[in-house]
Amino acid sequence: MLTGPLPATAADGEAGLPTEVEADRVSGRTETELVAEGDARLRQGELQLRADRLVYRGPIDQVEARGDVELRRGEDFIAGPALLFNLTPRTGSFETPTYYMSRPPSDGRDGRRISGGGGADKLEFAGPNRYRLFGATWSTCPAPDPDWYLRAGELDLDYNRQVGEAWHGTLVFKDVPLFYLPWVEFPLVGQRQSGLLAPTLGQSNKTGFDVTQPYYWNIAPNYDATLIPRFMSRRGLQLGGEFRYLQPRYAGELTAEYLHNDDVRGGSRAAGSVRHRQRFSQALAGSLELNRVSDVEYFEDLSSRLSVTSQSNLLNRAHLGYQRASWWRADALLQGYQTIEGAEPYRMLPRLALSAWRDTAVGEFELKSEFTRFEHPDSDRAQGSRSILYPTLAYPLRRSAYSITPKVGLHLTHYDLDQPVSDGARTSLTRSVPIASIDGQLNFEREFQWRGRQLIQTLEPRLYYLYVPFHDQDPAEYPVFDSAAYDFNFTQIFQPNLYSGSDRIANADQLTAAVTSRILDEDGVELMRAAIGQRYYFDEQRVRLTTAEPLRTGRRADVLASFSGRLPKHLRASSDWQYNPRDHWTERFNVSLRYQPAHAQVVNAGFRYTRDVLRDLDLSAQWPLGRRWYGVARYTRSLREHRVTEAIGGLEYNGGCWVFRIAMHRFATNPEDATQAVFVQLELGGLASVGSSPVNLLRRSVRGYGNINDRPDDPVFGYGEMP
Repeated sequence: MLTGPLPATAADGEAGLPTEVEADRVSGRTETELVAEGDARLRQGELQLRADRLVYRGPIDQVEARGDVELRRGEDFIAGPALLFNLTPRTGSFETPTYYMSRPPSDGRDGRRISGGGGADKLEFAGPNRYRLFGATWSTCPAPDPDWYLRAGELDLDYNRQVGEAWHGTLVFKDVPLFYLPWVEFPLVGQRQSGLLAPTLGQSNKTGFDVTQPYYWNIAPNYDATLIPRFMSRRGLQLGGEFRYLQPRYAGELTAEYLHNDDVRGGSRAAGSVRHRQRFSQALAGSLELNRVSDVEYFEDLSSRLSVTSQSNLLNRAHLGYQRASWWRADALLQGYQTIEGAEPYRMLPRLALSAWRDTAVGEFELKSEFTRFEHPDSDRAQGSRSILYPTLAYPLRRSAYSITPKVGLHLTHYDLDQPVSDGARTSLTRSVPIASIDGQLNFEREFQWRGRQLIQTLEPRLYYLYVPFHDQDPAEYPVFDSAAYDFNFTQIFQPNLYSGSDRIANADQLTAAVTSRILDEDGVELMRAAIGQRYYFDEQRVRLTTAEPLRTGRRADVLASFSGRLPKHLRASSDWQYNPRDHWTERFNVSLRYQPAHAQVVNAGFRYTRDVLRDLDLSAQWPLGRRWYGVARYTRSLREHRVTEAIGGLEYNGGCWVFRIAMHRFATNPEDATQAVFVQLELGGLASVGSSPVNLLRRSVRGYGNINDRPDDPVFGYGEMP
């Protein structure tokens, strides 16, 4: 083996590195021309060249290689019969090469590595990190027989910009041409990139055949926009768009959709949304959220997503918050709604709030105060303003074995109404209600062993006494602006009021008793929890929201019990039970089981019961079927109404460098109507996703659902979310 050191060159970040040549036979002179034959190798930093024969021309820093040529740099690899390469400028050509490229994001950009390769009739080196290929293919699938590839007359891979461009291209899947692409641009690293996105295709009984062709515009690192034309065979052409911005002190997004003429309903239809968040100073911050649709059936007709169609009110709000010190805060809020279904809530125009909290020598002091102006479009509803001042003082004693917290407060409320709630009622109302409570808990622990594991069991009895004297709050005089009855659960039974909001302060002379037991592992991780509790009343209920609300009877509230935890390995269970001891029946009962032995393997079963309201069975699963196929399904049935409320059935296939998904979704928007949709998606790793993705639907509907491949890049928004 003969070695010949050559003069140092400067190219592609490798300035000053020596060039070395090794071969079985080396002849010539380094100052003019050096010939290396027989397992010839050239090295310069990370660059490695191997061939049967190398010719190095020193004056022009050029190498010519023939016979089983292999060029490597890092993970990049190019092979072919002949190469002409200028080392310093990184220019030259490669005949009929096969290649593989893999680069991490440069310049500290966010993104993930995308590895791709293929073959070409000819490859030209266009400078450091730039390659131009003719008659080329590119794919992220392994060679030599990729499942899919992009075939192009000309292909430009620019790893400086981390962008690939193809002209006169065809997308081929399983030897079947799918699309002709006269020009396409795609990222070489998983990050945001301007250009046409892959179209989404779908089918539903509301929209018919549904195709969307987005165009993404990466305006700047902190600005981007997406134009979203959408064609629905039943409805017509819809134009949509989204604009996002991000600055050190503010960020937001604007979205809009417009359908000029709905072929089914008639007339134009539109939707829009504005979300803005801003920090004006270290102490002052604000946000704005506006949502609007042209008609109340908009989401039901033009969307197949349950989370959208189930909205009953669209929020519109503007908020300012000021906090200069850690112990107090001021807020201002304007809030209204566009009602899609049901009664419209009151608008808050405005709500001004001041809150404070501080440790003092006599305990923990907290103050809540607010002024709210309530308005409603229905002139027959009571309207006016409400002022609240609610100071409290607590003196907690916390030890490892016990805690006890006495607390007292005074809730002061004043109403100024534009008109009385009922004929003859007052328009100026003042209410002053003292509130006192004491909350105590004991903590017991014991260690034990189970199946060779060291575990800890706790026993935590808790008593909560609450006293609130009666103050007359006749529904004929006192309005209900923002109050509703709390759901009866473990959280509520330790609260000082039966109602949310501040329109009613329920009288109380009651004791809540509960006990919780937990099993923890030696690291303190909770494995199992069980709790039971009940409230005992020493006085009758005399305050209610409306005259239609029945007053409580009996001295004992319903019994609450709950359980959650792991049973055998991989099996989790949870259950809640509310039992009425007065009438000896169950008010509510929920139970759910989840078996999840591994990623993308989960089976869920659940049952929900509320007396005289619902009785639902919910089954869902994702499970491997073999040979890279996965099945996914959900079945929800109302046993009370004898109808299916939601059903999902789908198949997924993981091809390694590609994933195929198909899912059918049916859900009832109301007892008389249902939406049916079909999702078909072909996800080509590193290039595009063709079709309409059901992943968000499956993740939302099947608890524990696992993406069968690495999470794909969002082609529009890239990695992460805006703060």
